[in-house]
Amino acid sequence: MATAVVTGEHRQKQTALFLIACGCAGAAPHWLEAGRNLLPAITLSLLLGGYGLFTVLHSRKKFFNDANESIYSPTQEAEWPLVDVLVAARDEEAVVRRLVDRLQVINYPKSKISFWIIDDGSVDKTPQLLKDLQSQFPCLNVVNRSRSAGGGKSGALNAALSQLSGEWLLILDADAQLQPDSLRRLIVHAKQGRWSAVQLRKAVVNSNQNWLTRFQAMEMAMDAVIQEGRLEVGGVVELRGNGQLLDRRIVQDCGGFNEDTVTDDLDLSFRFLIAGALVGILWDPPVQEEAVETWQALWRQRQRWAEGGLQRFFDYWPFLISDRLSFIQRHDLVSFFLLQYALPVVSFADLLATILTGTMPTYWPLSIIAFSVSGLAFWRGCNCTVEGPVLPSAKPFTLLMAIIYLGHWFVVIPWVTIRMALFPKKLVWAKTSHLGK
Repeated sequence: MATAVVTGEHRQKQTALFLIACGCAGAAPHWLEAGRNLLPAITLSLLLGGYGLFTVLHSRKKFFNDANESIYSPTQEAEWPLVDVLVAARDEEAVVRRLVDRLQVINYPKSKISFWIIDDGSVDKTPQLLKDLQSQFPCLNVVNRSRSAGGGKSGALNAALSQLSGEWLLILDADAQLQPDSLRRLIVHAKQGRWSAVQLRKAVVNSNQNWLTRFQAMEMAMDAVIQEGRLEVGGVVELRGNGQLLDRRIVQDCGGFNEDTVTDDLDLSFRFLIAGALVGILWDPPVQEEAVETWQALWRQRQRWAEGGLQRFFDYWPFLISDRLSFIQRHDLVSFFLLQYALPVVSFADLLATILTGTMPTYWPLSIIAFSVSGLAFWRGCNCTVEGPVLPSAKPFTLLMAIIYLGHWFVVIPWVTIRMALFPKKLVWAKTSHLGK
């Protein structure tokens, strides 16, 4: 069952091949006669767009959010499993005190839960604040790492992993906010669904800050809808870092957290998948977090997400096309890889070919279908009943602007792909700054 951690030594060559393939796919139709040049896009629209629509329409069908209907319903303290709550923190002085205060009010048997914060070489007041908090809350365990220890967030989590004894790990970001009963409901959901990992829906606490945070709140709801749909049809669910419950034994069997990736959650999603460990998602209760408030911060964050997303496909593709996965899982991964990562790069090549040849774009049918499916997922997510922060209303104008906002991926992903193909990667944990909203 063990899955080795892949280091990704050949990522640059693989990215270059991916870039060349997408470039050829984007440019080739421009040399076909008018009418026939749209056939590739129309064919892909039916295949990929059809599957994307299929998943969105199948979301919100059956998810075990009501613990009262569960076959797993512990009544005694001894029946609850041991849980270790882990937070990797670097320069989190704005939120660390609030984090610890909120961890203390989690409604879970005290003898069955432990709290671990890994100070990853903070240079602000985080170390002193943690020292003071530890004296106030003896149940708080603090692990200190040198800033030059390496491995990013994965390295920080691995620093505590060998010291843990819980059946489950709950991974949170420093800005995470949970409802008091979230952990109990999460454990019940994991047990009754026989999941090896469960991802909480992510909700934005500062969605009213500006239009950018509002769109991110809608994007998180859209993502959860798509994930639910993929799970419902037998596809693949991906972890999202903050608010993920993990079976500790399987994490260790998989080699711990991969220190050679910029997105530990996406990487671990694939290693769980390859190991045959099932990953689920829970709509309510959500884990609440801050959205970035400026375009500059969004650009930095999305570059890391795009790079980590591509890294995992390049690292694990031999396993992903093997018989370790079911046919529907392989189909699901190929479909969403093409929609999420290949389409933006192909569209960029299509645009360049349009300019160079003076012809019309050829991939617009596929782009329209992709944005339309995303718009439907926006609408479904924002119209669902939710706990936690109220989701923005999906009125026509807001919905249109949110769809336009998604266009930033058609800039981020081609840029990251070109950068990965041309320049060797020096691993840097480009953390998202938290303001304490």
